[in-house]
Amino acid sequence: MENAKSFESVGRGNVLVIGNSGVGKSTLINAVLGEDVAVTGWGTSGTTDKLDIYESESIPFRIIDSVGFEPSFVKERKAINAVKKWSRNSAKEGCEDNKINVIWFCVEGTTSKLFPKAIKDLSRATAMWESIPVIVVITKSYSAPERSRNIEMVNNAFANQKRYAKNLRKVIPVVAATYRLNDTAFAAPEGITELIDATNEVMPEGLKAGEKDLFAFKLKRKRALAQSIVGASTTAAVAVGAAPIPFADAAILAPIEILEINSLAQLYGIKKDEDSKRFLSSIVEVGTASIAAKTAISALKAIPGINIAASVLNAVIAGSIVAAIGEGSIYAFEKVYTGEKSIADIDWLKNVIESSLSSQFVDKVAQVVKEVSENGVAKDTSKLIADLLAAAFGASGKSGAANQ
Repeated sequence: MENAKSFESVGRGNVLVIGNSGVGKSTLINAVLGEDVAVTGWGTSGTTDKLDIYESESIPFRIIDSVGFEPSFVKERKAINAVKKWSRNSAKEGCEDNKINVIWFCVEGTTSKLFPKAIKDLSRATAMWESIPVIVVITKSYSAPERSRNIEMVNNAFANQKRYAKNLRKVIPVVAATYRLNDTAFAAPEGITELIDATNEVMPEGLKAGEKDLFAFKLKRKRALAQSIVGASTTAAVAVGAAPIPFADAAILAPIEILEINSLAQLYGIKKDEDSKRFLSSIVEVGTASIAAKTAISALKAIPGINIAASVLNAVIAGSIVAAIGEGSIYAFEKVYTGEKSIADIDWLKNVIESSLSSQFVDKVAQVVKEVSENGVAKDTSKLIADLLAAAFGASGKSGAANQ
């Protein structure tokens, strides 16, 4: 490892070893670590039925051995899901050190084809890690004359894969253990130190990529949970709005709005200090139900052919207001969570929420009212309204506020 940097300077990242069963992953791991820590075996069935992590003081990275892909659909799903589960668990608090930073994709050198399905399985299993560098390891590379053809085979196969073409960093043929070819000839181990050096070389990139992909995964999960909060709040607002109260002048949505905003703030880690209180209060202030309701009702009166009961109309408007405020809040909180904005940006925040309740808001309300009118009165009108609002406002936090 002449070119290897110390893992104190590079960072002790993790390498995922992945590939078909029987390709020689465990033998490769033992060769890299210099000791028999991973179980090896013969045949086409793999010996690893779960993910295990190995490390050695002499190697500047940890190695994760994965479940091998197999022809059986059930076993294939098991292998893919095992990697997915490991990846999701690495997003949990206290488990961040298990994130994946480099991938060794093992391809058997004794085969002459790399099927697209193998790369597709790799892509499905590691979908969370979109930026991680990949090193293809051609295992059992006993025939020196075939190595150049195998490298060309891998490069061609990856060139046709949109996602992993940009992630491929090196293709390295290896012989992990001495292999007897016949009574008088054998293939000596080789390629292991080259693989270690190549991994150490791309590890700084992999450490950054791992952080980036892990953050993107967490943000995606927060967004999904945030949408569920907005959905529940919208459904509650639809039920409240249908009550026989002079809706346009009533503050009946305030408790729902406040609960929605506080729940979203907690999800995105908005702290409970004075600046945060001002930030959240600004959302409630701008999103006053009476102003938005009066604007929507006035606009809807001018639309011909609207034939729904006043209670249904109020339900649509109530749900729309809460949905719009929720989506605007998601957009604002994401900007704070990613560091693009600060909770001190009150004027910007007001513009975001005002945009959510602007002319686009009225257009969306009108569209939902039309669809409710066309569907007629059903037993579960509230569910219909909530579903239509979810479809109408699902991207409002992005589209309505994107230019702010």
